[in-house]
Amino acid sequence: MSAMYQAEVPQYGALLDLVECVNRQVLEADPTLAERLAAHGELERLGAERHGAIRVGTAQELSMLRRLFAVMGMHPVGYYDLSEAGVPVHSTAFRPVDDAALARNPFRIFTSLLRLELIESPALRERAAAILAGRDIFTPACRQLIELHEAQGGLDQEQAERFIGEALETFRWHRDATVDLDTYQALHTEHRLIADVVCFRSPHINHLTPRTLDIDEVQRRMPDAGMQPKAVIEGPPRRACPILLRQTSFKALEEGIRFVGERQGTHTARFGEIEQRGMALTPRGRERYDNLLGEARRRAAGLDNEAHQRVLDEVFADFPDDEATLRREGLAFFHYRLTDAGTAAVRVKSDAGTAAGRVEGAGLETLIAQGLVEALPLTYEDFLPVSAAGIFQSNLGGGQNGAYAGNANREALEQALGAPVSDELALYAERERISREAVLQALGR
Repeated sequence: MSAMYQAEVPQYGALLDLVECVNRQVLEADPTLAERLAAHGELERLGAERHGAIRVGTAQELSMLRRLFAVMGMHPVGYYDLSEAGVPVHSTAFRPVDDAALARNPFRIFTSLLRLELIESPALRERAAAILAGRDIFTPACRQLIELHEAQGGLDQEQAERFIGEALETFRWHRDATVDLDTYQALHTEHRLIADVVCFRSPHINHLTPRTLDIDEVQRRMPDAGMQPKAVIEGPPRRACPILLRQTSFKALEEGIRFVGERQGTHTARFGEIEQRGMALTPRGRERYDNLLGEARRRAAGLDNEAHQRVLDEVFADFPDDEATLRREGLAFFHYRLTDAGTAAVRVKSDAGTAAGRVEGAGLETLIAQGLVEALPLTYEDFLPVSAAGIFQSNLGGGQNGAYAGNANREALEQALGAPVSDELALYAERERISREAVLQALGR
């Protein structure tokens, strides 16, 4: 998918080069960070894209996508209502859900479903529905291989390779629209995103996203690399202990389109994004973050990125910025594991009881202070509605429609999927609980 997208959007290849350069310089300047990433198996996959995004038009398309991603162990996590930001979609993210799968495959697909019911014009709504009903975004072979996977519980190597090739066709760009120019312009006037979803043969990838170790530096360098960055970096400010997700992008490119009837035109939707991920916040931490972000957005409205970041720094000064405080105040999720000393204590405890006095009855914080247990922040694997909407708006011309707002409908998205979406906070809480109980049990608690 990355190679395909680089061939389709050459500027994305330039973005990958820029991110790789910044990451290399960060690691050279911070050997401790390099050692930590190496210890956690992160260095070898640092250059791999971390997420992409697509938009589909019907419940049937979304349901089949769920089955397609399930072949790769990716499941719908989280509900995102973008109607609040004037975008007529709601979304979920397909991703792995357990620790082993996340370690092997950190990739996610942010997937949005067009909400035709939010289109104000009945005639335009019916026209869009008719256009979508006339397309099939999956190849026959892709459908057959999905069914084979479901029937036999997996695919062999040859089948898996064929599946990848067929599945890629769903995400490929086609510059020939399926509608005439007048229809495209009518849908475009309603909302650019509607035209992007409805008027093409497939839900082409609209962006891919590499991981950077310094998003501020990438943002600063993009103009010199020939890219126009979006106005501000979305998400929290730069911190000693990064939290949640920071995102930016280069602006969507204008691409030539052939419309039915041989008329020519242009379409603007595809871009390159960058992400920098931090630790996952608990419900208490997330509520605190959301409140501070709301205040910062009110104060920073209309400011350039440099001034915007200064406001964020000021507002988030009240949010703890060290791991111990975040853990003790229950603001972030952590994975607990035995240190080498903890593992040794378990061995000698079972043999001679020499560690019993140190371990029996000790709480988790005491065990951490004794050096028997270490707490590692859980990486935030998901998305932020406000940030996602900001990325969408920046690359769709910034247009909004207040008539779309206030229409969250998780049940409708789940009905379209044909499955429930997992609650991302519950997944983090369960991962933390399992690790906490494992170390306490090992140490005799």
